[in-house]
Amino acid sequence: MHSTPLITTIVGGLVLAYLLGMLAQRLKISPLVGYLAAGVLAGPFTPGFVADTSLAPELAEIGVILLMFGVGLHFSLKDLLAVKNIAIPGAICQIAVATILGLGLSSLFGWGLFAGIVFGLSLSTASTVVLLRALEERQLIESQRGQIAIGWLIVEDLAMVLTLVLLPAAASIINNPEASASTSDLLISLSITIGKVVAFILIMIFIGRRVIPWLLARTAATGSRELFTLAVLVLALGIAYAAVALFDASFALGAFFAGMVLNESELSHRAAQDTLPLRDAFAVLFFVSVGMLFDPMVLINHPLGVLGVLAIIIIGKSAAALLLVRMFGHNRRTALTVAVSLAQIGEFAFILAGMGVTLEVLNRQANDLILAGAIVSIMLNPVLFTLLDRYLEKTETPEEQQEEETLEEITQVPVNICGHTIIVGYGRVGAMLADKLHNKGYPVVVVEDTRARFEELAERGFPSVMGNAVAQDVLELARADCASALLLTIPNGYEAGEIVAKARAMNAHMTIIVRAHYDDERTYIMERGANRVVIGEFEIARAMSTLLVENQTDHEFGCPVNINPAAETETEGRSLHDMLRKPETDSAPENQNPHPSA
Repeated sequence: MHSTPLITTIVGGLVLAYLLGMLAQRLKISPLVGYLAAGVLAGPFTPGFVADTSLAPELAEIGVILLMFGVGLHFSLKDLLAVKNIAIPGAICQIAVATILGLGLSSLFGWGLFAGIVFGLSLSTASTVVLLRALEERQLIESQRGQIAIGWLIVEDLAMVLTLVLLPAAASIINNPEASASTSDLLISLSITIGKVVAFILIMIFIGRRVIPWLLARTAATGSRELFTLAVLVLALGIAYAAVALFDASFALGAFFAGMVLNESELSHRAAQDTLPLRDAFAVLFFVSVGMLFDPMVLINHPLGVLGVLAIIIIGKSAAALLLVRMFGHNRRTALTVAVSLAQIGEFAFILAGMGVTLEVLNRQANDLILAGAIVSIMLNPVLFTLLDRYLEKTETPEEQQEEETLEEITQVPVNICGHTIIVGYGRVGAMLADKLHNKGYPVVVVEDTRARFEELAERGFPSVMGNAVAQDVLELARADCASALLLTIPNGYEAGEIVAKARAMNAHMTIIVRAHYDDERTYIMERGANRVVIGEFEIARAMSTLLVENQTDHEFGCPVNINPAAETETEGRSLHDMLRKPETDSAPENQNPHPSA
């Protein structure tokens, strides 16, 4: 049999992650716990299948690169500069607090001063993947508290890059104090590293902002979807690798700036969509690789040490972040969100601890405690977010909920109309639908889960709700219970089917029309209560055949061909109007309530 460690690691890791992720979902806990458990089972410390422990971290790094690239696509330079006043001093102070606490715990174990500093630094930096996953699930990436947390994370990444560069030189000074030239070497290394990172950032801002969008635009102009997707991956992975190889930065930092300079391009949304499947798959491999490092026996051999490490990560770091954010004048909600976001450690902790062991600065016990602290804190982080959501829901007054700063997420309030049409998704199709119905006098409410489009809706004066319509509370805010029609324009047919089922349960008389791409999606959606399913390819074929017949008829009567776009628009409007007023009776539920005339 051929040796296939790469394929075995990917297949074994993803299969176990899927099975245990589904189990975690059924148990009403975060799938991240299932992914980590899959890593433990695939690791060398448990019997059975063992994945390649050298390949898994490299695959996980791809997940980090794609994830940070995706975040950069939604994060402009203006957003980054807007939070610099709190992110820079906040991150530095929080790293200092965590380092001091780690130094105190290490003294109880009898480790030296330098070992304690490295141990504390390893506990100070949050995991990129965990933090971003938590913010994405709550749609906080583009909120003020999300931007503060991400800016904080970027500063931590820069601090850890400098630490990794300086650690070998510092270790040589500690191990050989008679080398007088070592101190000057340390300062020279620090200056060179800072200079390289600054040079990389300046190149990305002043050159990358022009070259990267131009390159993607030229690729998109070829009309090849494969080439465009390949170009996006080449830019994300290539720039991240160049940041490490040429500028001594980190993969995460390089990918973030690659995405950020592309943010200003019109192609940024398409780039984000094309990388989403790969990003999710490799992000799962990140959690599997973390689980593979964990030896469960640490919990039995060093229970007090693990508790001490967790206390620093979850209580010490969080308390420091909470106080710092409050000191900068932000409200309680923002402070608590940032604090909980940072209450875990991840990839830099593993790298720093591993380097510490290699340089004989840290012993194996310290490394095991750091890994145990990372695994358990990552598992507990979704639970902490759930507890935070419940706490804020119970303790915040309506005034506090509305006390949001400029970039904070908007407080959701139910729309105060009935007999309206709900449009889910404000992409190209949803935007045209909203305009047509609004111009004809139909009351319209739009449900959108992208903040930029949500803000555009607010500027245009459309009543809107931000969130995923799969969530029951989002449909309640949109008043699906008394709406006359629901139009689903989102491209995912199976997600649309779930929305249809929930909306139909809330309102048995509502006309529901759904967009789909495939016949199996149509069957799935109709079974859940839709009145009509529109498949784009069928409509295009029908429109083209109609135009062809009109063209031939005009020639038969000696008339010039005149396809009037305005007339076509009016025809589409009447067709939609009729569809809403008189849904097909063969597929409509009983007791259908027609849409009121505009």
